[in-house]
Amino acid sequence: MTTPSLGLRARLARAVAKTARWTSRTLRLGDGGMIGGLLALKVDPQIMGKLSAGRPCVLVTGTNGKSTTTRMLATALGTKYRVAWNEGGDNMDAGIVSALLDDSEDEVICLEVDEMHVPHVMDTLHPTVMVLLNLSRDQLDRVGEINTIEKRLRTAVTNHPETTLIANCDDMMMTSVAYDHPRTIWVSTGGNWSNDATTSPRNNAAIVHSGNDWYAVEKLADGREFRRPSPTYWVDDAGFHGPDGLTLPLELRVPGKANRGNAAQAIVAAIAMGISPHTAVTASEKVEDVSGRYSTMQWNGRNIRLLLAKNPAGWQEALNMANRDADSLVIAVNGQQGDGIDLSWLWDVLFENFSEQEVIASGERATDLAVRLTYADIPHTLVHDSLEAIKTCPAGDIEVIANYTAFRELFLKLRSMGSSTAEKQEAQDG
Repeated sequence: MTTPSLGLRARLARAVAKTARWTSRTLRLGDGGMIGGLLALKVDPQIMGKLSAGRPCVLVTGTNGKSTTTRMLATALGTKYRVAWNEGGDNMDAGIVSALLDDSEDEVICLEVDEMHVPHVMDTLHPTVMVLLNLSRDQLDRVGEINTIEKRLRTAVTNHPETTLIANCDDMMMTSVAYDHPRTIWVSTGGNWSNDATTSPRNNAAIVHSGNDWYAVEKLADGREFRRPSPTYWVDDAGFHGPDGLTLPLELRVPGKANRGNAAQAIVAAIAMGISPHTAVTASEKVEDVSGRYSTMQWNGRNIRLLLAKNPAGWQEALNMANRDADSLVIAVNGQQGDGIDLSWLWDVLFENFSEQEVIASGERATDLAVRLTYADIPHTLVHDSLEAIKTCPAGDIEVIANYTAFRELFLKLRSMGSSTAEKQEAQDG
């Protein structure tokens, strides 16, 4: 799509956005992507659809894993196409527009999308493929109850029968979203978070979990059984598997069982877009850092690994990823708009297994966290400033688990003070 085909208003919106982004970067106020997208939408509210017209599009949504899955998928698509994608993880309207503004000559669009924004983004972009990761409790003060989100997503995909869904059959809520869709490819991710999957959103019947299987104890109104579908593709400790005996080893650089599930869905989405399974697997294996997540920073004799967690399921996975042999564990919790102001979810996270490790509670809401750790019988110290908390740790390996704004602030501070392992490797390679 060439610039003249956009029309005068959209060309003006693009020019305003690029000027705003250049100004923000020049004055070191930030990347400028969000302000650029916001201004572009002010000038032309229809610019998202104009920028995306005529190009195949893949969307990724879910409570956890959007950024990692999107990076893996974009990397795989990049082996065959020029790809426009929201690399910084800005997954609402302004961030999506900003990603589309970068290069109108890109052949394929690959975007992570906030669950609340999926309906109108689908209506605007008409995606070729939609990846449905998982659905669990998030920021109740912003998102609301997950049954409401499930219904919104179900309506959105129902309105787009032409879209191919890559759906996680181990997640009961996402299974409900895709259950009636005519073009669904089921993937088993090996997910084990079931705290939010106790009753069916279809008829409120109890859900029974038995090994890899799950099912509702009562049939649906039309007589069908609501049960875990049989997957076409699946992942396990041995590798990635699919039809006709397909088995490929999968050795990821990013940690955790959840990321193997993310990789599986990214690989299947790439296959649906014409990428060979072997190429898609190889691409997912190259991803090692997603906007600083999982990165290790070196500073003053300390090896600091950063993990991001944003909701109960994400926190549980991050705690499972944490190195139990590390010398210290810093947990940082803020309560800003990007985190959710209501932190009652802290009581749904099992902190009880860290009694053998030096734990420091930090962040703006460190006191809330300290109360939770006290009730979990976890010895800890309280240091509100996250950077100061790290400074109190002895030299050695330090695991840092932080929610969104705490992670972002700490990553930027540490990056300005030291260097990441990835940067050091690039310097050596150069």
